[in-house]
Amino acid sequence: MGLAHGGGGGGGGRGTPARICAEVLLTVLVFFCVTVTSAAALKPDAGLESGWATINHSMALVQRMEALLAQGNGSDVGLRVQTVNSDEVKVIQAHALVLSLHSEVFDELLQSRNSSTLVLEELGECTAVFDKFIRYLYCGEISVSLDQAVPLHKLASKYRVRALQQGLSLYMRQHMASDSPAGHVVGWYQYAAQTGDLALRDSCLQYLSWNLSSVLQSGEWTAIGDDLLLTLLQRSDLVLHSELELFEALEAWAAQNRPGELTAESAVRAVRYGMIPPQQLFRLQKQSPLLLRYHESVRDLLFLAFQFHAASPQQLAKYFDVNCSLFTPRNYLSPAWGAPWVINSPTRDDRSISFQTQLGPSGHDAGKRPARADGVGGGAGVSGGGAAGRPRIIVTPATSSADFAGVSFQKTVIVAVRQQGKVVVRHVYNFHQSTEETGDFLADADLQRRASEYLIDSSLYLQIVVKPIYHTLVIAKK
Repeated sequence: MGLAHGGGGGGGGRGTPARICAEVLLTVLVFFCVTVTSAAALKPDAGLESGWATINHSMALVQRMEALLAQGNGSDVGLRVQTVNSDEVKVIQAHALVLSLHSEVFDELLQSRNSSTLVLEELGECTAVFDKFIRYLYCGEISVSLDQAVPLHKLASKYRVRALQQGLSLYMRQHMASDSPAGHVVGWYQYAAQTGDLALRDSCLQYLSWNLSSVLQSGEWTAIGDDLLLTLLQRSDLVLHSELELFEALEAWAAQNRPGELTAESAVRAVRYGMIPPQQLFRLQKQSPLLLRYHESVRDLLFLAFQFHAASPQQLAKYFDVNCSLFTPRNYLSPAWGAPWVINSPTRDDRSISFQTQLGPSGHDAGKRPARADGVGGGAGVSGGGAAGRPRIIVTPATSSADFAGVSFQKTVIVAVRQQGKVVVRHVYNFHQSTEETGDFLADADLQRRASEYLIDSSLYLQIVVKPIYHTLVIAKK
């Protein structure tokens, strides 16, 4: 996207650019003043008795500026936008003063030009929205669709229009859940990673991680690149039904994208086979084309997984390091790991739920359960509740057992909201006893307000996940 200057003469008897700009601006302002005087609308101030009032015709000014651009009156520079590797050309009559006020890049180009035409080279997607970009410089507003966000952001970045750049980044962070035919979050992530927009990149990554089950079922999954795939597979905060669901999605991705050997090996080694039931592992070894091809690459992981399923974690910890990703659960939504919790009246303070979870994911513990887990939600200002306006949730095992020795249980609360008509995960909180440990559990939820964005049909939608963590087990030498 290089920048080029138009060649040719000095514009004839049009006068200097600065003088023309001043005359144009003066004409617009004088015309504006005459117009608004005839249609004045007064807004009384607090000190009306002293004769003060505010006259606001900013919208009329925006309309005049938009008309100035559309009609090209008093234009002193022509923008010739040429599409890279194409014959497509777009010409816009503009005003140097307006361009320079908003963009230091335009200011530098205009000062060094030697004709009344400024030649600009843009990618096709940017040429298509260039007129919208210029209109923003005149009017201070812009309408954006999902497919226009990136090319507009490219233009705002290239010409250093920082307010628009920040506004578009915010737009993208707020519209992850919007529906689009081919998906857009993966593309936004790749763009943010390329341009160094860390806030946008992290927002895309968090959205994909926390809503992975729905992403796996969409066309966007196969569009994920190698780097993003490996980044996702390393995360423990993925929200999905089960590890088996992730493996099957990985197999579909590999069949579609045909990755290189190094990427494929890294991907299959990132699967947490210890979280897959042994009977399913046996089936995958015989029926999965991906696992059959890379069986040698994951032989050691499968060996550890089967040992994990055959012995107690305490016994395994005497010989192997159980504090590793292979034995670390993600945020699984299947019933064995927790339960959904829909609170129909979240302003009440005596909500509670009981649910059963497995003692652990290993086959050795498959038939053992800690009786049940109790979830208690507290409301504002009530015994057992949180501080003023702050809910609290406590999740505790209903019984104690010797099987718990050396194993701690991490509790996770997943909060769902509705965005752009779709139910998505908004927050994931991890704690050991109470959500008060997180310090910000639903701090901004405002559950007293029926229109709160945290409420879906006036109800609070939560998912409670209980995960055994083995890092407290002592690793002994053989």
